[in-house]
Amino acid sequence: MNAVIPMEVLKQHLIDPEICIRCNTCEETCPIDAITHDSNNYVVKAELCNGCMACVPPCPTGAIDNWRNVLKVDAYSIDEQFSWDELPAQNASVGASIEIPRFDVSLNSGEETNAPDVDVIRGSTLPPWSAAKPYVNLYTHKTPVTARVMGNYRVTDETAESDIHHIVLDFGSLPFPVLEGQSIGVLPPGNMADGRPHHARQYSLANPRDGERPLYNNVSLTVKRVTRDYAGNDVDGVCSNYLCNLRKGDSVTVIGPFGNTFLMPNHPNTHLLMICTGTGAAPMRAMTEYRRRHRLKGATGKLMLFFGARTKEELPYFGPLTNLPKDFVDTNLAFSRTPGRPKRHVQDAMRERAADVAHLLKDENTYIYVCGLKSMEEGVLQVLQQIADEAGIDWTALWPRLKREGRLHLETY
Repeated sequence: MNAVIPMEVLKQHLIDPEICIRCNTCEETCPIDAITHDSNNYVVKAELCNGCMACVPPCPTGAIDNWRNVLKVDAYSIDEQFSWDELPAQNASVGASIEIPRFDVSLNSGEETNAPDVDVIRGSTLPPWSAAKPYVNLYTHKTPVTARVMGNYRVTDETAESDIHHIVLDFGSLPFPVLEGQSIGVLPPGNMADGRPHHARQYSLANPRDGERPLYNNVSLTVKRVTRDYAGNDVDGVCSNYLCNLRKGDSVTVIGPFGNTFLMPNHPNTHLLMICTGTGAAPMRAMTEYRRRHRLKGATGKLMLFFGARTKEELPYFGPLTNLPKDFVDTNLAFSRTPGRPKRHVQDAMRERAADVAHLLKDENTYIYVCGLKSMEEGVLQVLQQIADEAGIDWTALWPRLKREGRLHLETY
């Protein structure tokens, strides 16, 4: 009979550097700061990780879900993990001779488990039940695919500081199936300071599943040219500037697609409550365009959009948005820096439409999507709770239900 020897053996949590796209989702999600990174890899600190699994469902590629049975004294250090280009093989003798219990990640059981508290994961880790099955990781760092630029258009006003582009990539005869809400990785040319090739940058798709141009094998991205870092220092974003400078006919190296939860429902009469800022509009555009194309084919549910930017000149797709008929999508724009006017954020617009938002919250066919800067996530959830409370809806019961049923999706960065 195999004995469990927890003091001598560790089921070490590792991140696959070949699949990881360095999106920082795992580090943001980890409730105990057991994940860190350098310029090369994201890694897990063996001495801190408790196997709570909070980081596993949100990972868009599955790179986070790797484990090795190791003797505790031989656990891989973070310095070793930083140097990896690929995962080490499992030590067969350790893996075969030691029995390691798996963590129970059920959130429905009344028994005590090692699972994270439900509040650790704020959004759904499951897709809508009727969502189409996504393809993921068809192309990796070792087997990327080349796409050709079919168009590159600025979608913010020429006078605006925010330079956002709509970029169309075509894959020709190579299969690249995608769904609304998925993303891809772009590998910019050149090397980092240490001589290593640049890591992939992740971008949400702005096109519906049947292509930016219907029935063509192409996708579109919404990319903001990065000219400052989070501290406000002048810096040229490696990949964003590369993409924004592309010309028609140029080639781009792509991996993916990624994402299997932030997907739209396919059953008829579902309502989409979409809340976004800036380039977070990409997946909302994809979902809206899919519904627009199939409007006469049974998709009669309501679309309600709250979209924020600093000014109307800095809001991407402003012109096309204002031309969409009100009976198709209920669009609410919020601008925080319009000269001569008070600041107005998407949360303010939601409060102004509290009665209509509450009506959607009461409907079991409503699916909520939030995409944009990380700073908006807390505020949006607080407003949803406020609206629910004022409408007599028990938010403490509704929130976990929305997550459990794949009806509350958060994608912030």
